[in-house]
Amino acid sequence: MDFPAEQLRAFAAVVDTGSFDGAARRLHITPSAVSQRLKALENQVGTVVVRRGKPAAPTSAGVVLLRLARQVDLLAAEATAELAGHGGAGDASRTAIPVAVNADSLATWFSDVFEPLAGEDGLEIEILREDESVSAELLRSGRVMAAVSTDGRAVQGCVTEPLGILRYTAMASRSFADRWFGQDPVGGLVSAPVVGFDRADELQRTVAEAVLGRGPAAPVHHVPDSTQYVRAVAAGLGWGMVPGVQDPGDGSLVVIDPAWTHGVELYWQRWKLDSPALARVSAAVRRAARESRALESPPDSRSPRRPASPGGLAAPE
Repeated sequence: MDFPAEQLRAFAAVVDTGSFDGAARRLHITPSAVSQRLKALENQVGTVVVRRGKPAAPTSAGVVLLRLARQVDLLAAEATAELAGHGGAGDASRTAIPVAVNADSLATWFSDVFEPLAGEDGLEIEILREDESVSAELLRSGRVMAAVSTDGRAVQGCVTEPLGILRYTAMASRSFADRWFGQDPVGGLVSAPVVGFDRADELQRTVAEAVLGRGPAAPVHHVPDSTQYVRAVAAGLGWGMVPGVQDPGDGSLVVIDPAWTHGVELYWQRWKLDSPALARVSAAVRRAARESRALESPPDSRSPRRPASPGGLAAPE
């Protein structure tokens, strides 16, 4: 099939903005023109590629096309910029690189990526704050071109490399630790209130199960912001797994038990595409991870990869 670039661009704009009006504003055309281009694309494909809702969303067939649309747009933008740089007829254009990053990475080491990219004219970085466990689907769908992931297995059409290990430690305020864990740390896990990031956050349960051999029967609070999460733990709302680098160091947090830790292996997954812009972003991520004190050295790539387990704890059989 032949997919005209303007049709793919209109389709991607509808998905990104969630509406035909939003796509029209982005592309500087009328909503009617957006509709015509999308209908032409659907006629060629032979099926509907966008569900007309609020927001508009790609169908299963549309997901297949979205990645193609992103790749075509990226390569076209870079070719246009290169032509302009060589005195050609092209006009310099912006290259958008959407990236999925989990909240804890954003709050700890990923911010060091921004400075080396600050002088990159024409480069647009869009950060999607998403849980690292869903990055594979975002890459497959074309919603992002790269992602910080916990899965070292490359998504089809992508390459992956280890970034390092983000180490979490069980912490609480001093008064909370004295009350719940002072006499019997293990027994305290059964009923001590817990602070989780959101309902998908299983980190606290993972550590508690490794210690107790079963899940705790404690109330769980949810604070879906990395900075506010640490403040909630420091305020005594409950105990939680905190990246060591986020410990404010002012005594507001104490380690409950040095053995109650969990290391999360992080990987950088990106499209296997010859794109200078994507390569520059990847180089900045690689450098930030290597130089950050928030990440431990990545596991030996020559040894078999296995899920990280709580340090010092034996998981129950």
